[in-house]
Amino acid sequence: MSRVIAIDGPSGAGKSTVARMVAARLGLPYLDTGAMYRAVGLLAFRRGIPLPIPDPGAVSVLAAGAAIDLSTSPEGTTVWLDGQDVSTAIREPRISLYASAVSAIPEVRRLLVARQREIGLARGGVVEGRDIGTKVFPETPWKFFLTADERERARRRHEELRRRGVEEPYEKVLEEMRVRDRDDSSRPDSPLTRDGGYEVLESDGVAAEEIARRILARVEAGEPSGP
Repeated sequence: MSRVIAIDGPSGAGKSTVARMVAARLGLPYLDTGAMYRAVGLLAFRRGIPLPIPDPGAVSVLAAGAAIDLSTSPEGTTVWLDGQDVSTAIREPRISLYASAVSAIPEVRRLLVARQREIGLARGGVVEGRDIGTKVFPETPWKFFLTADERERARRRHEELRRRGVEEPYEKVLEEMRVRDRDDSSRPDSPLTRDGGYEVLESDGVAAEEIARRILARVEAGEPSGP
């Protein structure tokens, strides 16, 4: 298997920033698997499917018929939906809720996990998501789980949105994050969780550079993760 480093955790824990740093240092692609679920969520939104999703089977059909691909590099990921670059559109706050909803559909997960494994096995990479080390690449020796207090995660998300020109009240961002945390952790298929092979990294008050350094120390020494 090509070298794969799994970085999992809830929204706002700092996964994207850390994963990009690790990928750049190792010269590996950075793969944001959550972007693929966002692409399916965007497709469902554009087709007028409401939340909560009334017919999960219809979304599965949409996902199966869609051409979703990622152009990966250490610098980032470009997301393609039916030949269109949707990297910006999938980051809208409402699409976050759609992403969580479609990710709870087992057939959608099976479709996208298969594609994620195909990309990772062919190219290797630093792979970010919520079930990378438990479902997508359970065999990788390097699995890291980033976490932080929910208010700190909401603050980071709020700042990220502001940098993109999206003005959302902090309390709304916090509530949407709580909803997504609850949905991601309680879904029956591949919930947000971890096994004994993970090293848990608390990112409250810790610079992303320090988190990346800890991960790189393990990987470059050839030491598997774990408590």
